[in-house]
Amino acid sequence: MTDYDPSSKFGPGNPASADELDSQSVDEEVEFMPMISLDEEEKGKKVVVPDSLPILPLRNTVLFPGVVLPITVGRDRSIRAVRQAIKAGRMIGVMAQMDESVEDPNPTELHAVGTLARIVKELRMADGSTTVIIQGQKRFQIAEVLQEKPYLSARVSILADEKPADDQEFAATIKSIKDLAGRIIQLSPKIPQEAQLVVKNMDNPVFLMHFIASNLNREMADKQRILETSGLVDRASLVLGFLNDEVQMLELQGQIHDKVKVEIEKQQRDYFLNQQLKTIQEELGGDSFEQELREMRERAQQMNWPESAAKAFFKDLEKLQRINPASAEYSVQRNYLELLLDLPWNNVTNDIFDLARARKILDRDHFGLEKVKKRLLEYLAVLKLKGDLKSPILCLVGPPGVGKTSLGQSVAEALGRKYVRMSLGGLHDESEIRGHRKTYIGAMPGRILQSLKKVKSSNPVFILDEVDKVGKDFRGDPSSALLEVLDPEQNTTFYDNFLELEYDLSKVLFIATANDMASIQPALRDRMEIIRLSGYSTEEKVEIARRHLVPKQREAHGLKASNVKINPAALRTLVEDYTRESGVRELDRVLAAVMRNVATQVAEDAKHVSTIGPDAVEGILGVRKYDRELYTEPGPAGVATGLAWTSVGGEILFVEAILSEGKGGLTLTGNLGDVMKESASTALSYIRAHAKQFGLTTERFEKTNIHIHVPEGAIPKDGPSAGVTMLTALMSAFTGRKVKPQLAMTGEITLRGRVLPVGGIKEKILAAKRAGIKDILLCDMNRKDIGEIDPHYLKGLRFHYVHTMDEVLEKALRH
Repeated sequence: MTDYDPSSKFGPGNPASADELDSQSVDEEVEFMPMISLDEEEKGKKVVVPDSLPILPLRNTVLFPGVVLPITVGRDRSIRAVRQAIKAGRMIGVMAQMDESVEDPNPTELHAVGTLARIVKELRMADGSTTVIIQGQKRFQIAEVLQEKPYLSARVSILADEKPADDQEFAATIKSIKDLAGRIIQLSPKIPQEAQLVVKNMDNPVFLMHFIASNLNREMADKQRILETSGLVDRASLVLGFLNDEVQMLELQGQIHDKVKVEIEKQQRDYFLNQQLKTIQEELGGDSFEQELREMRERAQQMNWPESAAKAFFKDLEKLQRINPASAEYSVQRNYLELLLDLPWNNVTNDIFDLARARKILDRDHFGLEKVKKRLLEYLAVLKLKGDLKSPILCLVGPPGVGKTSLGQSVAEALGRKYVRMSLGGLHDESEIRGHRKTYIGAMPGRILQSLKKVKSSNPVFILDEVDKVGKDFRGDPSSALLEVLDPEQNTTFYDNFLELEYDLSKVLFIATANDMASIQPALRDRMEIIRLSGYSTEEKVEIARRHLVPKQREAHGLKASNVKINPAALRTLVEDYTRESGVRELDRVLAAVMRNVATQVAEDAKHVSTIGPDAVEGILGVRKYDRELYTEPGPAGVATGLAWTSVGGEILFVEAILSEGKGGLTLTGNLGDVMKESASTALSYIRAHAKQFGLTTERFEKTNIHIHVPEGAIPKDGPSAGVTMLTALMSAFTGRKVKPQLAMTGEITLRGRVLPVGGIKEKILAAKRAGIKDILLCDMNRKDIGEIDPHYLKGLRFHYVHTMDEVLEKALRH
């Protein structure tokens, strides 16, 4: 419905002037809120239609029977038509134009159906225009045009309304119209509530329908359609449909208005509180938001960063100035700008190109690890000569406790760089590397950029610890995200999701650490320079304990050098009899136990021996945990000693074979993997195939059950390197010949009788030395691996190289 503003100068009591109408491109056809009137026939008056009826064209409104409208007449033809009508009985025909832009319409440019109206009153204005108040009477059609000049007049025929066939249906439709009209009055803020009382008190259903139709907020074409509908039921249905549309529109507008109102009220409240907070801060001498932005701008002008970063910063700073400080987006934007300011970008530390100093620092902090030290010194030498070099991506692979992680601090000190460590063990979320997008609540950059921000340098020594233990699940694959970080050809343009800018990581010296190469993704492994670290020998452990561990533990327990000294023989006892590891962590814990014992005696002022020897060790730590004689004393027939490699270093394992009467079955126990089971089957098949050569009969295999067991059954075991050990144990059991004492072996076997090389030779040799093994049997193709090992590791060992399985049996079994 048309909103009615009682203060409008176009209201019923204050008709518009011609000039005012012209300014809106309308004339006397401007739509007004109709005044209520009664039908002439209801008053008992007969409506007389003159033979020549003056026609008044209306531009943008439709007059309905019974409805009163004030019209300002401005066109000459219209003024003449009105004055002629007043002279001839005040009856005039009102018809809507098809095209409201036509200034002087002819009969064909008017709609077919118009409304017969009576001029209630004429008002002549000082500017020459005329305002008339007209009341609709009947619908009509032009039967014949009588004249077009000086005004339009015609002979018309009155159109009768079709009465409803079902009065109840018509009454129900009218009631619905009245209800919806009341609903619209409630929803529309511009219609006075008194209008609801007026509508409620209308008793004439036809007049009510016309009154509501005249006030509909619809296009003129829709109103004309209502006027042209002859049936009262159909006309009422049209009005009801338009009212439904308007109610839905008003309800939707109301919902939008309420929502916007709530948001505006919240913004106004936040703004008011923010202004109060700002005033309080200024009174207390604190920094206001403007001061914070000003400081950011000043810091940005002093930054040493790429042009792309500067451009992004100032763009987002302008955006931040337009955001309400109390909104959640403000804090996200501010955190982003602070990250841009805190990142080191082009800030790097100056490398120290003193190779002698670097070598001294590396030797001081770490005993051994010669390959790593050599590679780092090569890098420093090339950097010194060239001045610019992409940092290598090193990966230190070795058992736990050999100093892979702590090496990073020594490297950083040797190069004069900052040090940062990032543990990747158990990492599942890719966002930990690349960061989260700013759209997420609690978004933050990845740990790579967070670490650089912390050390304030773009060329630190960056330790990626436990890279082989990165997880993978529905949240992504962090190892795939590391591909870009650890690729020298790509990390110049590393992209963090939070930063949304490229960052150069090529100056960072990445050093990754791992225990097991097999667990690292192949593509990631290909991007790194692998440096394998083996475990320490007994001599090296003793030296590490003397140089590093004993002073560290002595200081940690508040002791002085005069309180306790541990001689080399005692240290060797600790290494050989109380620890069995590749690294020195367990040795460090054993030394801590010794120091605690001494510290207790010193604190109690008790007499104690300041120099600890091998005998005193057993009194402090108890009986020996490991017995070397277990591996060196002669065993029964069917038992062979093998060498194995694990992610924590080399290990000694026994293979036991026993025969019993049966039907030739083979039983394998000891938690063996598939490859190890296949080695046992291969060894047995070879012995069966060459039974005559070994003096065995076919019947013996058919009537003998064979059981092979590898002790420590709770520990999973797998791999091909126990092949020669299983062959030896089986042959020893079948022939009754014992294996030579203090002999350990490793190697893969084939059905053709060949012995193949295996890996982890250095770790296996160290395990053999720890166990007191003197003789080691291995494939001849592993001779080259022995040649790469430092001679002091091989001291006291004898190596027996073999090509075939027959050679293994010849050298391993007693005659």
